[in-house]
Amino acid sequence: MRSVLLLAAAAAAIAAQAPPGYRLYVVSESGDIVTQLTWDGSALHQVKTVPVGIMPADIDGPHNVTVSPDGRFYYVSVAHGTPYGSLWKMAVDGDTLLARAQVEMFPTTISVTPDGELAFVANSDFYGDHPRTNVVSIVYTPTMTLLTNLAACDMPHGVKVNHAGTRVYVSCMNSDEILEVDRQTLAITRRHRTGVGVMPPMPMTHGGAQGWVMHDACMPTFVSVSPDDKTLYVACNHADQLQVIDAGTLDLLKTIPTGHGAYNVEPSPDGKWIIVTNKKDQSVSLIDAGTREEVARIPTTKPFPHGVAYSP
Repeated sequence: MRSVLLLAAAAAAIAAQAPPGYRLYVVSESGDIVTQLTWDGSALHQVKTVPVGIMPADIDGPHNVTVSPDGRFYYVSVAHGTPYGSLWKMAVDGDTLLARAQVEMFPTTISVTPDGELAFVANSDFYGDHPRTNVVSIVYTPTMTLLTNLAACDMPHGVKVNHAGTRVYVSCMNSDEILEVDRQTLAITRRHRTGVGVMPPMPMTHGGAQGWVMHDACMPTFVSVSPDDKTLYVACNHADQLQVIDAGTLDLLKTIPTGHGAYNVEPSPDGKWIIVTNKKDQSVSLIDAGTREEVARIPTTKPFPHGVAYSP
């Protein structure tokens, strides 16, 4: 039986020929594969698996997958390397590897600009010594050229480009902050504290610090942007809550309780709903974006719910 590490699974939907018109892509960190699924209205069906990784004797650890805005390519962050990880560019037609870009230590999430030209990759450096300043890699996707490794914060994990393509937001787990990056200058323009952080330095895992002393820390694992680019949603993995932040002022508007271990967050395309995966609670929270209240907490059939994506 193939083992799939749901802890590191993330999904992206793209247009496809077979009904119902899209495929679901899921990366399996412990299996070094990308699995493609279709939905027939009542059940998921596996279409194929695509192997990734370059070290057959070891796990390379694909962590995240995202699709280019034009639907022609998909990008996979491969966490392990010699010693650095990499960003893979794959062709949707044929699932062939087109190019790779070396990034940094343990790349996790990816976000691509609306024009498809830039990919921002958070390098979380899960197994390094902390505290330290980790980087966000910025890759020019037409040639898969690394433009820069932007010195960011301690353990950047979530990264999201806004819908206008003008700003990029980064969630930093250990330094407990959100960064705003200007797309034109590729510079950090603002920082916003989400909590008081964690201390002292201890070994790290996917779930964050092991044995760290938490002082009301948020430990933000992911940040998403509302469809109108006016609001940020931040998943607080330690605080078990969702922070709602004004994107213009970076003022905190509200904190919303979630299940245990809020991990990933995504608003619906119409902006009416927000879904939060509760990684330690085996559930997802459904939040009304208008009232900013949790309206349902839905159990999942498998543990460690991680990534979330909406169908087109």
